Amino acid sequence: MTAYARLARMPQPQRRAVEIGALVRHVAGLETRCTVAIEPGPDVTVEIDPDQIEQALINIVQNAVDAAQESGSAVSMEWIRNACDVEVRITDDGPGLSNTSNLFVPFFTTKPGGSGIGLVLSRQIAEAHGGSLRLDNRNDRRGCVASLRLPLRTPAVSFQ
Repeated sequence: MTAYARLARMPQPQRRAVEIGALVRHVAGLETRCTVAIEPGPDVTVEIDPDQIEQALINIVQNAVDAAQESGSAVSMEWIRNACDVEVRITDDGPGLSNTSNLFVPFFTTKPGGSGIGLVLSRQIAEAHGGSLRLDNRNDRRGCVASLRLPLRTPAVSFQ
């Protein structure tokens, strides 16, 4: 309940210019259970709350490593610049997603001892930045790819 209460009152992003490659490398370096391979991307600076996006990426990477450890496989991160956004992809070679309908339901978890909050919080962070988070099974082989998209320009804030 504490995690959900924190989720419900997440503060507005405190944006500043951040080089996305440096943030990706930092998050990959925090994972100690396995090496997270980095596929270098272009120099891209985005206006984000680095603490919030770091937390979202940590949650996603932890899930990817959990999945990869089930099968003794690998995790990688990359970033791609598109016309309107930057996409950070976290890819694993784990068993893949068996049921995608509950991924973003608070407290739903398939992991023993899991809280079911990590992906929900990560999606909320992405959306607060005008972005999105998707998880899909890989097309090329077994595993999953998580795509965190962040706009290149700060989205307009609407007051309603």
